[in-house]
Amino acid sequence: MPLLIRDAAELVCVARRGERRKTGTACSEPEIIREGAILVEDSLIRWVGPSADLPPLPPNTQVLHAQQQTVLPGLVDSHTHLIFAGTREDEFEQRLAGKSYQEIAACGGGINATVRRVRQASKEELKTLARGRLHRLLAHGVTTVEVKSGYGLSLAEEIKCLEVIADLNAEGPLTLVPTFLGAHAVPPEFAHDRAAYLRLLADEMLPEVARSQLAEFCDIFCETGVFALAESRRVLERARALGLRLKIHADELTPLGGAELAAELGAVSADHLLCVTERGIEALAASGTIATLLPGTAFFLGVAYAPARRLLAGGAAIALASDCNPGTCPTENLPLVGTMACTQMKMLPSEVVVALTLNAAAALGRAEQIGSLEPGKVGDLIVCDVPNHKQLFYHYGINHVRHVIKRGRLVYTAPTMSPPQRSAPSGG
Repeated sequence: MPLLIRDAAELVCVARRGERRKTGTACSEPEIIREGAILVEDSLIRWVGPSADLPPLPPNTQVLHAQQQTVLPGLVDSHTHLIFAGTREDEFEQRLAGKSYQEIAACGGGINATVRRVRQASKEELKTLARGRLHRLLAHGVTTVEVKSGYGLSLAEEIKCLEVIADLNAEGPLTLVPTFLGAHAVPPEFAHDRAAYLRLLADEMLPEVARSQLAEFCDIFCETGVFALAESRRVLERARALGLRLKIHADELTPLGGAELAAELGAVSADHLLCVTERGIEALAASGTIATLLPGTAFFLGVAYAPARRLLAGGAAIALASDCNPGTCPTENLPLVGTMACTQMKMLPSEVVVALTLNAAAALGRAEQIGSLEPGKVGDLIVCDVPNHKQLFYHYGINHVRHVIKRGRLVYTAPTMSPPQRSAPSGG
């Protein structure tokens, strides 16, 4: 059934000129139609414009009125670790008491703590846990989400996690984009022979992942104490030779040169970038690699944020993502991450909208299909109970998403909250 949304206070199209990413000052100038309307038919956007200029509608068109509301593209969360079991609140408390992420990992915490729990969990258990996270993402306006493996760290366990992602993608309504992150950490059984684990990655895990077609991307945690720059290059070059596209956890805790490596290898995105250098910024700006920033992680770890303004000034294309994971960013609230980008990285609300839509789609190689409200693109969009996009991040901590439309179909409506009733005064 065709769907028309009309009379939106703001219809935030983001792009209307065939742009597939925005850089520099263009990030602060998303396309906006006031009192706008959008028609979706057969899962695709057919018409966008002012409500006063609506063309004749197809028969049986469902009409959704959006007065005093803002309509945006469905949000794209381009970096998550949703397939996990167990929680790590004890580590949260340890960090508050002064321990570093690295100290906790050295004592058996961190990534490998979650690896132990994932290896003990069945596929059905992992799916049940992930469904709840996906529903919370959907309720906060996310319609496409990248999901990494990386808590299995053996061939069988990584395949198990990737199969969970495939099953959940088939269930819908969200689109899940699978990434193989077997190079998330060195598992405990290889603690004294990391070279053997690297051989396992190159000779067994990557070929089987490529053969099974369970992943679209290969990622690696390129960081001091995890995988060195040269090791990351070898793994990523092997993945690229097998037909996988590339992503990199880059320059998160130390300025190791991950951004430069990402640009050199043609990675779709370089993610984190808290410690990116000027040389790294120049390399990203000169390439097609998207700089994906994850302010929720810096917030939760209590460390310095990525230099968003320097990246923008240098001409890089910035995306924002949640990094939802059990250790360093346990949240599914992507608009709240947008507020963090505003207050802590000094991004403008308009820049945040671009970073959560068009540029986030580009960070998944999908800007041709999603990320903006343009005729011919997929009808993924959200209706928010705010009169303009600025309030989405200004009135923070509140879920303003009223409706979520996926491929032209209404898949989520927020429950109506009735104001509290005032009790009648009692006599006496």
